[in-house]
Amino acid sequence: MSLIIHHPGLLTTVQDAGRQGFLQYGVTESGAMDTYALRIANLLAGNSERAAALELTLNGGSFEFAEDMLIAVCGADMSAAIGSVAVPMWKPVFVRKGSVMSFGRAVSGCRTYLAAAGGLDVTEVMGSAGTYLRGGFGGYGGRALQKGDHLRTGAKSDWSLRQIAQLSGRCGEREFAAAAWSAGSIQVVSYLYQPFVRAMRGHEFDLFKAESRELFFDGIFRVESPSDRMGYLLSGERLSLTAPQEAISEAVAFGTVQVPPSGSPIVLMADHPTTGGYPRIAQAAFVDLPVLAQTKPGESVRFREITLAEAQRLYAVKEMEIRQLREAISLK
Repeated sequence: MSLIIHHPGLLTTVQDAGRQGFLQYGVTESGAMDTYALRIANLLAGNSERAAALELTLNGGSFEFAEDMLIAVCGADMSAAIGSVAVPMWKPVFVRKGSVMSFGRAVSGCRTYLAAAGGLDVTEVMGSAGTYLRGGFGGYGGRALQKGDHLRTGAKSDWSLRQIAQLSGRCGEREFAAAAWSAGSIQVVSYLYQPFVRAMRGHEFDLFKAESRELFFDGIFRVESPSDRMGYLLSGERLSLTAPQEAISEAVAFGTVQVPPSGSPIVLMADHPTTGGYPRIAQAAFVDLPVLAQTKPGESVRFREITLAEAQRLYAVKEMEIRQLREAISLK
């Protein structure tokens, strides 16, 4: 066993890059809420970007390493520490066997990803190790982690073994040693106050009153406390249709913004249903879903309108940045 759960925190699950290809059967993607932080953490641990890692939400826990390990922590700042020493984020870290890492309350952001070299070794369901809590499958027994759970890691890559050899030699009597380099300023995400989420007009955008259309892209919306991995309930100005609509359910996706009769938008997140019958006022750009996923309940977001072409351009730029990081890491 490689990782022992001493305390699971508020909500810690095993997540990967998600479960693709099953929406037509009513099975959603699940996977990491912030896929960007997950991918970077995995790269820094020497894993495939899609590998399974821990997703910690809002308030962390404590985890013992049952063997020498190369890890990386990315995403929200939850004051990761081993003993009383802070563990740096966004870089590879060698940790000695027997060390216990603890996480506190999220200082900025909402979700932290802890990747371990080799990736977490759990049984895949429909091609993914991600936990779908509402369905009760995937991850570790289809549930959130509990005290006393033991997790294995897979085979380490040659790159991971080289980093372990280098960093362990510098560790001395300490419990961990971090690399001198990190993911770089471009890759390190700053979780801003009232972030903008870029979004395209949804399929039913023109069914809303003109003032509601303006309010959606000009207003400020608060993320309410019932928000979870399935959807973010937003409060703010009430959005209204020009006339009542009878609609059949249609396909929805991660980032679809629906407006139920209450007039309060709901942004569908990683564990979203596969169809929905509420009017879709917008679709958040894929590149900004991590920003939304890192917004805590009680915080606010704003939406900025972009075109589909702009969303595609932003996506291409982000993928290029990740590709450059991947190539740079391979040279270490």
